[in-house]
Formats: sequence, structure tokens, C-alpha cells
Amino acid sequence: MSDIRVGVIGAQGRMGSHAVEAIGAADGFVLAAALGSSDPIERILDVEVDVAVELTVPDATESNVTFLVDHGIDTVVGTTGWTGERLEGLRARLADRPETAVLIAPNFSIGAVLAMRFAELAAPYFDSAEILEVHHTRKLDAPSGTAVHTAQRIARARADAGLPAMPDATASDPHGARGAAIDGVHVHAVRQQGMNAHEEIMFGSDGEALTLRTDTFSTTAFMPGILTAVRMIGGRSGLDVGLESYLDIA
Repeated sequence: MSDIRVGVIGAQGRMGSHAVEAIGAADGFVLAAALGSSDPIERILDVEVDVAVELTVPDATESNVTFLVDHGIDTVVGTTGWTGERLEGLRARLADRPETAVLIAPNFSIGAVLAMRFAELAAPYFDSAEILEVHHTRKLDAPSGTAVHTAQRIARARADAGLPAMPDATASDPHGARGAAIDGVHVHAVRQQGMNAHEEIMFGSDGEALTLRTDTFSTTAFMPGILTAVRMIGGRSGLDVGLESYLDIA
């Protein structure tokens, strides 16, 4: 089997620079292109690329992925900011290219992906659920894509179980202290110097509580997930959201 030729877009960022290093060092991969913020996306066509890894910023990711899909390049996306409307547009675009695959992963940490799955399993058994996410002060979006994805999965699991809305007697919140409500699940975002990426998922019922916590202390923690996605995407088609789609954790 020939090596997988990979192009990294956003190669000078925190995630991108680590991805360049990890791909360059991994067996079975060739770093074919490393595009920074000043490089036009069209440069990726100058070399042979099997898979693109898109790690830019929310304002650029949609146009980058559209370009890659239109040129038949499988793409692993780690940039957040993908709304439901944007996902549906991408899914429709991919319908015309059944040989092309895109994975959009809110988080490449194996621990974070497992925590989301555990939260989904726990959700039907508790009356209340809330999420606290803590990130470094350079993060552009809030709440994080991981927290949004976690909340959506909790809400879906509760709905599938036929549960009512969670109890909450809050009648006044002029300062937004209850955080963002994602499908009825409250999410609280903290941006603090010295932190990297952390999520706490809190469940409660009368007389009982369960807390799931995941911590990533370095960007290197995301690299095994990225390498796994790049290795597997060639056998996929269409759009997948979440690294769990590529893992055997059902």
C-alpha cells in the first residue's frame, strides 16, 4: 500500500504546526503540502494530495472545504464554526461527489470523544445535565465546538428517551449567568490564561450526581485522532461529523 499524501491547511497555527510535525514523523504518511494563512488554497493543486487536513479559522473553513470538495480531495476538518445550515449545504454538495469524503471533528482527543459517548449513554438516566468548558485565551469561539456537540448529543439522547425538559426555576438572568442554552442544555464557557482544553459534563438527580471530565494539556493530544482520521477517510464517502464516526465505540 502506498503512503497517504497529506496537505495541511493552516500549517502555521497551533494545531496545524503540530499536525505538520506528526504527519511528517508517522509511518505511511507523506507531508505533500503545508499551507499557511498567506498561501492561497489553490496551491494545494500544485502537488498530488490524497487527503487535506483543514485547521484554519471559522471565517475561512467553509470556503476552503468547498474548494477541496469541488476538486475531489478528501478532507479532515478540525476548524469549528460549522452551523447546521452550513453542514446541510456541504452534505448537499458532497451528494454530487460520492467518491469524496469529509470528516468534521469538533475534537480529535480520544478522551474527549469517549467522554461525549459516555455522556450520551448517561443522559437518559439523570434529571439534569450541564456542561462547563475551559479553554486558553486565544480561542476564537465560545462555546467550543466540543461543548456544542456534547450538548446536542445529550439533548438527542434525552429526547429519544422521552424525557421532559430539565428542571430549572430561573426566572431572571439579566447578566447571562446561566450560560448558553444548546438544545435545552446549558453550557458555560471559561477563557483562562494557562489552560488548554478541558470539559466537565455534570449530571444530577435527587440524591445522586455523576461528573465526567476530560483534560487535554497539550495540542499533541489531538494528533493520534488526526492521524486515525487521515488513515481511514479514504474508505468513506459523504459527510461525517465527529471522530466517533470513525471509531468502534457505538
